[in-house]
Formats: sequence, C-alpha cells, structure tokens
Amino acid sequence: MNREDLQFLPISINVTNKKILLIGGGKVATHKGTIMARILSYQVTVVSPEFTEEIKQLPFNFIEKEYEKSDLDGFFLVYVCTGNHELNAMIKKDAEAQGILTSVCDSPFLCDFVSPAIHNEGHVTISVGTNGRDAFQSVSIRNQISTLIREGKIII
Repeated sequence: MNREDLQFLPISINVTNKKILLIGGGKVATHKGTIMARILSYQVTVVSPEFTEEIKQLPFNFIEKEYEKSDLDGFFLVYVCTGNHELNAMIKKDAEAQGILTSVCDSPFLCDFVSPAIHNEGHVTISVGTNGRDAFQSVSIRNQISTLIREGKIII
C-alpha cells in the first residue's frame, strides 16, 4: 500500500468529557499540543520523560515519565509524537489492542485518524485535509480560507 491508497473519512468527533492522551514532549508534540489547545484543554494528558518549555505552558496535565502500556488506560484518543519510530509503532499496537483510536504523527500508515488544518470562527470549524499526503498543502489552503474570512469575502 502506498500513500495514494490511504482514505480518511472527514468527520468531527465529539470529545466532550473524553480523555485524550498525547505521548511525547518534544518539538512535534509541542506543535500538535498547541493546535489541540485551541479547542481542548482540561481533558488532555501529556506523557513524556521530557517536555519543551513551550508545551509546559499549555493547559494540559503533564506526567513526566517513560511510556508504559498502562498509560493508555481510560483514554478515548491517543496522539503519538515521540520521535522514536519503533516506540511509536509499539504504542500504536498497544492502543489498537485496547480499541483506542490513534494518530501517529508523521506516520499516516499507522494512523486511525489524521488531524486536518483547521480554522475556528465561533461555532464554525473549517477543516482541510489531504488524506495524510501533504500537510503543507492543507495548511496553505486553510490559510487562504482564513484570509478570505478576515477580508470579509467569506461571511461566517
């Protein structure tokens, strides 16, 4: 299977009162966490042996430790951003065994879901995805849409 064969269903998932786990505390996890913090806060827990200063500023719960399978217990969604491809694959396998949907950053073949580029405006969320193929293209299109909204060419 190659990247062109991947198909993701564009949906919005209700995460009200659902626990979300972010595994990793480095640059990629910080980027993912910053995006998540625009929408989520109290229900996100971050597990990592180390954290960037930036990620520690986010409104999440932090657990400073190495990953263990039991860290997954009770979580609804998991984002895996460790930078260690072997560890990421192991976490994906552990989560799959528990029926937990998982997004492994920078590994679309391991993802049950991918996060689109989003623009939030009040109660409206506009998302742009490329089926895990080109995040830069998603962001570029989202930015064009955001500009049109700011300029009043799209009314929300």
